Amino acid sequence: MDNRVLLERIAKNTENIVKNTEPKSSFFISVRGRSTRILTRFAPLIELDSTKKYEMALVSLETYYSFPNIDKSNNNFRYSPDNGESWIDIDIPEGSYELENINEYIRRRMKNNGHYDTDNDQSFIEITGNTSTLKSVLEMGERYKVDFRHSNSIRTLLGFDKKIYSERYIESENIVNILHVTSLNITSDIIQGSYVNGSRRNTIYAFFPNVSPGYKIVEKPSNLIYLPVTLSKISDMVTKMEDQNGDLINLRGEELSIRFHIREL
Repeated sequence: MDNRVLLERIAKNTENIVKNTEPKSSFFISVRGRSTRILTRFAPLIELDSTKKYEMALVSLETYYSFPNIDKSNNNFRYSPDNGESWIDIDIPEGSYELENINEYIRRRMKNNGHYDTDNDQSFIEITGNTSTLKSVLEMGERYKVDFRHSNSIRTLLGFDKKIYSERYIESENIVNILHVTSLNITSDIIQGSYVNGSRRNTIYAFFPNVSPGYKIVEKPSNLIYLPVTLSKISDMVTKMEDQNGDLINLRGEELSIRFHIREL
């Protein structure tokens, strides 16, 4: 190898070393809103070097565990105190409920309706859970019935079939579906590289809160996962928080705040 070729290789290697040790550009993007679909417009627009590659990761997320498991689609409880001669509807307010909360609300409403055993301080209808079978249990007094046939019946959460029940003790046919949201997926329309059940998606982060309903969610990944940014000029960005089915999460007006980090490869 002559000296000229050797010098060219040394120069090329030196250039690569300098290039690889130069500080990489990076910056943060913060978005917030009271919806789980946040449109962010940038003024001026973000211009990335088109000759370089960039990637983005979720750094932090803050909101409240306010998404409901009962809303207008499944909030009806209908019962009869007189063997089906008359029926009374109880509409449970939208919220995040455990079985005992549901039972307590129905008990209170029945007590207000005069359908309560005051002598023994006991409700004529009780809803509990069987922790062994993961099913719900319905116990009723004599002449009481429950109608789960309505389209917005709470039966879908409790695990009962679409019919009228009159037995004194009934266990649901299906397991309780108290938690219909099993994953919170954060998406961004400026990244790619993720798949959900074999389909290409723009999900940048997925998790489930480790706090109880009503408490603040503070999520800070210990290991950042970066995905490729698809644009060199970013005028706007749409961020979403969806459930495992791709439906927007209902935060009932609570603020959602997310911080991203974009860096040069």
